[in-house]
Amino acid sequence: MKISVVSGILGDYSLDESLKYLSGLGVDEFELGVGGYPGKAHADALVLSKDKKAREALLDTFKRNGMGISALSVHGNCVHPDKATAAAFEADFEAACVLAGQIGVDRLVTFSGCPGSDKDAKAPSWITCAWPPDYPKALEWQWNEVLVPYWKKAVKFAADNGVKRIALEMHPGFCVYNPATCLRLREEVGSDMIGANIDPSHLFWQGMDILEVIRVLGEKKAIHYFHAKDTQMIEHNVRENGVLDTKSFTDAAHRSWIFRTLGYGHSTDLWKQIISMLKIMGYDDSVSIEHEDGLMSPKEGLEKAIAFLKECVITQDNTNMWWA
Repeated sequence: MKISVVSGILGDYSLDESLKYLSGLGVDEFELGVGGYPGKAHADALVLSKDKKAREALLDTFKRNGMGISALSVHGNCVHPDKATAAAFEADFEAACVLAGQIGVDRLVTFSGCPGSDKDAKAPSWITCAWPPDYPKALEWQWNEVLVPYWKKAVKFAADNGVKRIALEMHPGFCVYNPATCLRLREEVGSDMIGANIDPSHLFWQGMDILEVIRVLGEKKAIHYFHAKDTQMIEHNVRENGVLDTKSFTDAAHRSWIFRTLGYGHSTDLWKQIISMLKIMGYDDSVSIEHEDGLMSPKEGLEKAIAFLKECVITQDNTNMWWA
């Protein structure tokens, strides 16, 4: 396994500064944001896909710092009901596909997206209720008329440009937010290119057992990526109001849960089990740290996460099981 870092946290630094800093901390790779929600602080797929010299300079910066690219990150909502918004996200996604093939990165990380409730909607509608009947009717419209047709087209475009894995971050607010929805989209699109980016921070608060999530997706060979981020449950708020929470992330005292750096939400023992289960289920690949802990500065949280993860990741295979 290799340790990676999501690029957004270092958006105030140049690519060279970021890679030099991370290399000095023992990080192996960088998850490079090239558009969409991750932004373009270090790389813009729309520019790089059309500029060979810029691509060469980008790759030289990675080589000079002894760092790899774990994935191109282009999280967005290409099925947004506002056509201009969807078009901007799709332009970034398609440019990322082209760029991936040009620089030899075969994995993209993104969101499934979320349409509106009907063809006249103006905003996305994340549906999580089975009643009243308006909701399941709208949900099936989203999947059958928008989501699946879009991803059939997007998978073909990505494959034609050399992308082999599209890791969909299972994220509330989008149609793919748990293993069932990820596997449904994979099956209905009919492509193993679609798989999961498992980010436990979005799954913990929904009540999922991360070890079971890894097992279920691993059995389908549907784990395409992994984000290392933690969540702390604020139990007295959960007992009072449950886990669905729209309060600002700046209001930690009153939220039911908040994002934390690794080890501040769940124990070292659990994180070691998570890493071990990934390996058991065949994922021996990049583990990318995402830091969104509102109680720590970016660098403090990131450096603590890197040190924590170094104690958990398994970097060598055992080829001498003498006792077996």
